[in-house]
Amino acid sequence: MRQTMRTARHDPVLGLDAYCLRGLERPFPSHFHGHYVIGVVERGTRTLTCGRRREAIGPGDVLLLNPGDSHGCVREDGALDYRGLNIPRDTMMSLAEETLGRRILPDFTRPVVRDRELARRLRDLHRAVLEGGSPLRLEEALVLAFGRLLPDYAGQAETAACRAEVARACVFMRDRFAQPLTLADISRQVGLSKSALVRAFAREKGITPYRYLLALRVDRARHLLERGLSPAETALAAGFSDQSHFTNYFTAYTGLTPGAYRALFREERERG
Repeated sequence: MRQTMRTARHDPVLGLDAYCLRGLERPFPSHFHGHYVIGVVERGTRTLTCGRRREAIGPGDVLLLNPGDSHGCVREDGALDYRGLNIPRDTMMSLAEETLGRRILPDFTRPVVRDRELARRLRDLHRAVLEGGSPLRLEEALVLAFGRLLPDYAGQAETAACRAEVARACVFMRDRFAQPLTLADISRQVGLSKSALVRAFAREKGITPYRYLLALRVDRARHLLERGLSPAETALAAGFSDQSHFTNYFTAYTGLTPGAYRALFREERERG
C-alpha cells in the first residue's frame, strides 16, 4: 500500500489554495464546501456522486464543483492521485470579471469534463502555485487556465486577436526585460485585460508573454557570457531572480550551462 501524501500551499496574491493528494485509498463521504473546487485526477479511478449524478472519474478528468455542491466518491481501482484548487467566491468573481467581462459567480453545470488542454493548463497553474513561481509566471498560468475554463464552461466566446497590442507588448518587454515585470504591468501598458493579452499573445506568437520574456533574457545572457561576464554577473544583468533559476532556464534553452557556454567563447578568444 502506498503512503498517503498531502501537499498544500496558499497563494495570497492569486487568492487561492493549491493542494496535492497522492496515494489516497479511503473514500470521501458526501460533503460540500463554501468555495469552488477545481481539480484534475492524475491516477486511480473512482465513482463520483455529485447531487443526483454518478460518474466514473479517472486520469485526466477535470472536476468542477460549485460552492454548496454536495459530492463524495468511492474507490474503484488504484489509489487516488489528485491535484486540486480551492477558489473563494470573491476570487472567482474577479476571475470572471477579468475573463468574461462580467462580475458573476459561474455556475458549472457539469461536475466532470474531459478536456485534455484544460487539464494541462490547470496542472501548469497548480505547479506554479506549489513551486512559488515568479509573479508573471503565476499570473500567466492563472489567465491561461481560466481563459479556457470560463469561456468554454461558463458560456463566453473567445475574443479576437489584438495584433497591434501584442506588438506593443513585445516592444515593452524588449525595453524592460531585466526588470521584474508582472502581467499587470504589461496589460496596463497595451490597454488589454490580462486574460485578453495572454490569449492574443499566444495566438500571435505561439508562446506566452512569460516564455517570450524568458527568451529575451536568455538571449541577452548569451551575449553577456560571450563577452566574458561571469554567470553570477550575467544572471543579475539579464533580469533573472537568482543564479539557480538562470542556470536552469539557460540550460533548457541552449543545451549548455552558462559556465560551459562562457568557456566556449573564452577558448575562442584565447585561440584568436
